[in-house]
Amino acid sequence: MTNWEARKFVWQGAIPLQIHLHESEVTTVPSPPPALILAPRLGYLPLLASQIKPHFSSTLPPGVDTIWFEYRGLPLKWYVPTGVLFDLLCAEPERPWNLTVHFRGYPGTILLPCEGEDSIKWNFINSLKEAAYIINGNCKNVMNMSQADQVELWRSVLNGNLEVFVRVSSKLKLGIVSDEYTVTSNSLGSGLCVDETDHAGRDKAGRVPIRLYVWSVSEDVNDLEDAPPIDTWDKIAYINQPVNCQEGKCLTLHDAVKSLLPEYFPENSLADEESSKQKGEEEEETQTSVEDDASMAKDVGEVLCKPTKSCNISDDNVEIKLIRIQGIEPKPEIPFSWVANSLMNPDYFLHICVCLKVPRLKIQ
Repeated sequence: MTNWEARKFVWQGAIPLQIHLHESEVTTVPSPPPALILAPRLGYLPLLASQIKPHFSSTLPPGVDTIWFEYRGLPLKWYVPTGVLFDLLCAEPERPWNLTVHFRGYPGTILLPCEGEDSIKWNFINSLKEAAYIINGNCKNVMNMSQADQVELWRSVLNGNLEVFVRVSSKLKLGIVSDEYTVTSNSLGSGLCVDETDHAGRDKAGRVPIRLYVWSVSEDVNDLEDAPPIDTWDKIAYINQPVNCQEGKCLTLHDAVKSLLPEYFPENSLADEESSKQKGEEEEETQTSVEDDASMAKDVGEVLCKPTKSCNISDDNVEIKLIRIQGIEPKPEIPFSWVANSLMNPDYFLHICVCLKVPRLKIQ
């Protein structure tokens, strides 16, 4: 499958939702039936308001602006793409995905304020700036976008129009990484074609923006169906850190994920003898990036997810039980460069959901 074909599948991805109005907000007899909606994977739940509100209009007071969702009692973060929420919270995919909608009582102590589409758009643009800084060392191209291009780019995301998105985003010059087993095609979007018979290619240097969402299950859980549900965001470790692809080194998806979890897999750090000389510089650059991004986020009124507390494992027997990206569970040995180019979100981040099987977990 070419890179372009994979990206089209990603952009066409959708999740069937069955949305129930919370019982405390039902004011009619009988209560309204659930709303059935096909939600884009790359979209955000509050953007469904225009489809949901008319369905429950008979029981809503006039002028309702607030909308938020929960799954099994857990308020859902609006700034996390819908597909990522589904991959993260449904260890065994649930179709349709049963969600509860609220139009009152916004949980401001748990969720960041959301003022509709404007908040979501600013969050998206801010993520794009952050990705540009990681890839190119600056975000000037994003900052200098014309208003017309910014509107067209955002509309392409809302409408799921990959062709328009590629045309506009190409001006930002956000190339991720390339590799020797990837061949550039002449099709729209400069799709990359993977030679499935030869995975011995070597990556060219580059930095890949990553958002990693990690949850853990105990060693006695063999089937994820038996794992306890995620009922609080404190159970999710959120890692916002790039993966550094080194020149001439073939990096697999498994290698990349382990490199982001040094507390669990210290021996799999990408900083080997050859790259250790650059480690200090990279750490300093990453720290600068984080500080600049935090400042940038503050300027646009958006605060990204906070990292969770550190985890210490008393045993080396840690297993990656699940890696899920865009609703699929890729083979661990797949070239990471292909994954990064094919499965990234429109904000140029690769969102990865990981489940770890650990022997004993201590939260500090």
